[in-house]
Amino acid sequence: MQLSFKYFICSLCIVLLHQVGLSQSLMPGPEISLSEINGTTIENYLSKYVRFNSISGNEKEAGEWLKSVCIKNGLQIKQMGDTDGNYNFTASLYPLTSNLPNIVFLNHIDVVPAGDLSKWKEDPFSGKLTHDEIWGRGTFDNKGNAMMQLFSVIEIARKYKDTQLPFNVTFLAVSCEETQCKGGSEYVIKNYLDLLNPVVVLGEGPPSLEGVLQTRPDQVLFPISVAHKRPLWIELKLKINSSAHGSVTPLKYANKEMVKALNNLLDHKEKAIYNDLNVRMLKGLGALEKGLTGFAMRHPRLFRMFITPQLRKQPELFALFSNTITLTGIDSENDVINVIPSEVTALLDCRLLPQTDADQFLEDLKRRLKNPNIEVSTIYKTPKMKSSDPDNEYYRHLEAAIRKNYPDAEVLSISLPNTSDAGLFRAKGINTYTTVPITISREYLKHIHSENERIPRGVLNDGKATYVDFIEECIKASTVIPYNNEGKSISTTSFLNTTME
Repeated sequence: MQLSFKYFICSLCIVLLHQVGLSQSLMPGPEISLSEINGTTIENYLSKYVRFNSISGNEKEAGEWLKSVCIKNGLQIKQMGDTDGNYNFTASLYPLTSNLPNIVFLNHIDVVPAGDLSKWKEDPFSGKLTHDEIWGRGTFDNKGNAMMQLFSVIEIARKYKDTQLPFNVTFLAVSCEETQCKGGSEYVIKNYLDLLNPVVVLGEGPPSLEGVLQTRPDQVLFPISVAHKRPLWIELKLKINSSAHGSVTPLKYANKEMVKALNNLLDHKEKAIYNDLNVRMLKGLGALEKGLTGFAMRHPRLFRMFITPQLRKQPELFALFSNTITLTGIDSENDVINVIPSEVTALLDCRLLPQTDADQFLEDLKRRLKNPNIEVSTIYKTPKMKSSDPDNEYYRHLEAAIRKNYPDAEVLSISLPNTSDAGLFRAKGINTYTTVPITISREYLKHIHSENERIPRGVLNDGKATYVDFIEECIKASTVIPYNNEGKSISTTSFLNTTME
């Protein structure tokens, strides 16, 4: 159980509608399975997209190209920021001014830097297509997912071009997700949330996983994240005016007192917190396991005294059951060995479970330092958020779409220890589900945010089909309205008067 759990959580760290019945007037048009645009495959489009070196803060050129693809295919565009670091736009079936409930596919244009180029087997911005792989930075995170989302929206646009749907479907491309700057999703939500009118958001998350279950190692699992931990980044600062010459050791000096305080803080065992999310995850896995392992996991609170010690042995797993504090930097701005600095700072990366009160956490942190002279300041935090509902109809539609395209897979709701733009929407009470509906081996997961990022060929069409089927599930559960004789719908004008070019 320990090893399979560890792989499950490690893999996650790496990647780290309105239901009223089907109308008899539904006229979807011919069956369409979109694998090409203008004779160019989804894989070729991804290859072109990857060629843009759109590291965070340099997104506009790639965004302009991506927007041009949307315009050429008849989608309705709304610009929501037009500069590097804040280049964002929507591409929708209908204008956002129609004020329809909106299914939003969230993706980000920016990528992390390529790192050491000498370690890449192929140029990270070549988008090279080999016989069996697509190479380059962003092929998984997050340009590959964006192509699957975009192709699904265009396919729905073509299939229902003569039908008024009761909701909008929107492709939302944003900047600076990797750096969590003030642009991107934060800017969109601050300035355009009412116009966007999202009823559900689908964003990036984990792909399928194998080898998770101890008693059924070949079973494929598709995790859908409904929550994640919130970042709380802290700076500690301590000033002590002591003698500066290293030949005489003062009774107290800045570096020494900071180290003592950090030792007080970091040697403290974090409490294991069993909440509805992680208990549900354990029960879900337990339902798929056999024997005593499955029985214990199906009753985690009953067996917590046995489970908790095992969790502590696996930091990747324990992170989902606790608030965490990690020392990521300590600096006294001194490179002279015989000078005692008077000031030292330390950086802490704290990650909070969704319902943890940040102010109370900070007060507890200060108490554990046992040094009132240390200044504690917050560098960055995200607001408290509500977890998305795993029993919501949109979750069920997504689960059904996954099962249709991967009939041998099991679907599991989870939380993640890392953060993403999804949290900004969850903080507004919007149900947000994150997954990447493709199957890839664990070997590919090791290269996300590292050298030699790539994905296997053939998976993009499966992911696109899953997104299409998700929208179709939403349509089946809703009422649609055909266009009238003037070529206009009852409530909005046609969104596609032109054919796909």
